[in-house]
Amino acid sequence: MRIARYTTGEDPAYGIVQEKDGRDMVYGITGDPLYTEIRPTGRILPLDGVRLLAPVIPRSKVVCVGRNYAEHARELGNEVPEQALFFLKPNTAVVGPGEPVMLPAYSREVSLEAELAVVIKHMVKDLTPEQVPAAILGYTCANDLTARDAQRDESQWFRAKAFDTSCPLGPWIETDLDPSSLRIGSAVDGQSAQDGTTADMLRPVAELIAEISHVTTLLPGDVVLTGTPAGVRTVEAGSTVDVTIEGIGTLTSPIVRR
Repeated sequence: MRIARYTTGEDPAYGIVQEKDGRDMVYGITGDPLYTEIRPTGRILPLDGVRLLAPVIPRSKVVCVGRNYAEHARELGNEVPEQALFFLKPNTAVVGPGEPVMLPAYSREVSLEAELAVVIKHMVKDLTPEQVPAAILGYTCANDLTARDAQRDESQWFRAKAFDTSCPLGPWIETDLDPSSLRIGSAVDGQSAQDGTTADMLRPVAELIAEISHVTTLLPGDVVLTGTPAGVRTVEAGSTVDVTIEGIGTLTSPIVRR
């Protein structure tokens, strides 16, 4: 099931995206699927007639995982960490499909990072890997944009990772997905940049989320970014970045300079 958050110029609403007669349609649902039972409203709209928004705005945090693909660690000259490397993005970093990524004034080297994002369904703490699937609402595409020059200059990654618009999410949440072996890639102006598979994660989704839950309580709507494959590259103002994940779809973001 594909859960989308959208607008037609009115207040944001949720819907289920399904194909009908060869055309994707949005079937409206009541409330917020994180907190209320899904019920149809009877409103049906063509997908190309609505504007998709970020499918979730995290209630408290986006937890990110660094260097979870060995080849990506090597391409930046880094060792694979002995323990998982975690950092945070604020919810103000989140934007939706088609919304511009604003390059920060202090950086001249912002890189794309295509990532599988996991949306948490329940408040959870101290999970085992076996308990993780029940805590997941679904999956979406993410771009962990990184000010690489700022990242090199500081031991903390706040400027590098937390700037506004640095975490595009979308186009929707796919609830029925096995994350163990999905093609994941990115492109800039149609030219391929990354082409990998989630099977190459050093730590798979269940292991990551279990470990994160031993550090911090995860809340409904929190998002976990699971790392990026090799092939990251700098993006420039005026370009368009696509992140595509098998079984989910494509997240598109225009890049602009403040």
